[in-house]
Amino acid sequence: MELDDLRAQVAAGEIDSVVVGFTDHYGRTMGKVFDADFFLDSCVEDGTHACDYLLTVDMEMEPVEGYAFTNWESGYGDFHLVPDLDTLRPAAWTTGTAFVLCDVIDDASHTPVAVAPRSILRAQLDQLAEAGFTAAAASELEFYLFRDSFRAAYEKGYRDLESAGWYVEDYHLLQASRVENYVGAARRALRDSEIPVENSKGEAAIGQHELNVRYTDALTMADRHVVMKQAMKALADSQGVSVTFMAKPDAAQPGNSCHIHLSLWADAANAFAEGDGRSDIFRWFLGGWMHHAADLMVCYAPTVNSYKRYQDQSWAPTRIAWSTDNRTAGFRIVGTGSSLRIENRIPGADVNPYLAYAAAIASGLDGIRNQIEPPPEFSGDVYAADDIATVPTSLGEAHARFVASGDARRLLGDAVVDHYGHHLGQEVAAANAAVTDWEMRRYFERI
Repeated sequence: MELDDLRAQVAAGEIDSVVVGFTDHYGRTMGKVFDADFFLDSCVEDGTHACDYLLTVDMEMEPVEGYAFTNWESGYGDFHLVPDLDTLRPAAWTTGTAFVLCDVIDDASHTPVAVAPRSILRAQLDQLAEAGFTAAAASELEFYLFRDSFRAAYEKGYRDLESAGWYVEDYHLLQASRVENYVGAARRALRDSEIPVENSKGEAAIGQHELNVRYTDALTMADRHVVMKQAMKALADSQGVSVTFMAKPDAAQPGNSCHIHLSLWADAANAFAEGDGRSDIFRWFLGGWMHHAADLMVCYAPTVNSYKRYQDQSWAPTRIAWSTDNRTAGFRIVGTGSSLRIENRIPGADVNPYLAYAAAIASGLDGIRNQIEPPPEFSGDVYAADDIATVPTSLGEAHARFVASGDARRLLGDAVVDHYGHHLGQEVAAANAAVTDWEMRRYFERI
């Protein structure tokens, strides 16, 4: 949506509200809803402000102490939200509303807040541009759909929810047709919100689905990813159903993935391709991405729940290997020529896309600069390979690697590693302190 389109629709009474948003650590969309006339009169030029504590809060919105970025001593002031009008779009999942994403800017220095997720990705894309490349990307988001509303699910303690399906429906058109009232509405809402949709399909678990949007440049793709999740949750809420993008909502079923596809381009050509084969750029980018995967694992698997998805024979990768069109590998190579790309199957649907794409680009660009060779291509069942390094198996392990990694600090910067290291350390501590249903069932009577 162009700004003049918004002005015309506001004047015609078709749009009366504008949602102004950005993402926090978790990838949650935060922001304000503006009267559309006030947005046009003031916010377009001046932006708006929000409390900087939003980049320090936990899941319950409690400010966490110990951040250098902001704290009680500094008084939790404001940062500046500057709308990126390239992201302005109709919010077709609701009525009379437009939606725009913002860059988070320091109020004093007027420079991007270095620890804001979108700033982190922008910084890596700037480095990529200096090297002569752009990145094309796509997120494949999976989700579970339930007949319970979000409020009903909360009141049931998220237990005994009614799945939208009753058998595994991977590619099943009959079972998929039974959820078209939601999934079809989601496709149309995204399309009408200027997020081009490819398709939807049933997935490899009961009540699980995938909805794919078209690839584009990496920043636009991360923005689409964020808006897609916001739209799908809001749409579910309006229909009295619920969706979850948790990486592993059911211990007995496959998890929700977010396979990310990535290729580099230069002079309107795919830099990964060379004739009918693969270029040195492809090989070195893959080598760097794989080499740094474990140290930057928290960027792909950011929650305690993320790591419960990594089970053998579950469609989630457990080892850091690459292979051509092999879904047991963490890095699957697909396409040829202009469509040649790397599919990283490690991220779950709980990922913050700005951080995932930033980590991927930083790693791959380091591979190109230092000509990092990938290991030999693996042939066969990667799950059965005992001599290949596994992905970290817990957030605690991944967090420890991240904060101790000189490479992570070199690629992302000390400020980012310290900030997110503190955030993730608090998440680990909260999980370690929690008493779970599993513990109660196992130990209450019998220990």
